Amino acid sequence: MGNSNINWPSMTDKSIIFFIGAYIKDKRLFQNKTQAKVAEAAGINRWTMSQIENGEPISLISLIQILRALNLLEVLEVFKIETQISPLELAKLDKQKRQRARTKVEENEQKDSEW
Repeated sequence: MGNSNINWPSMTDKSIIFFIGAYIKDKRLFQNKTQAKVAEAAGINRWTMSQIENGEPISLISLIQILRALNLLEVLEVFKIETQISPLELAKLDKQKRQRARTKVEENEQKDSEW
């Protein structure tokens, strides 16, 4: 799925499933593994492997198992939620940063207040 020129929103769900299947097949063949070998490692049957590679829908759990068996779970990085901070919050945090270091005054050396 390295082609960044794909217009995903304009594709049908069936076309997207086909692309996912083609990706899995390409990676499986690159690793020189048979469908049966990947299916066994994933804990699914070979028919399920065949289904996804032929552009047929499978369950999400089966997809994750296949990605795990092919050591491709990093493709799920796009789902990582990163906390974003607004520019205003960032400015407030910057303002709260310590500007100067304070020297410690021993308790017995503290000056008495004239008040």
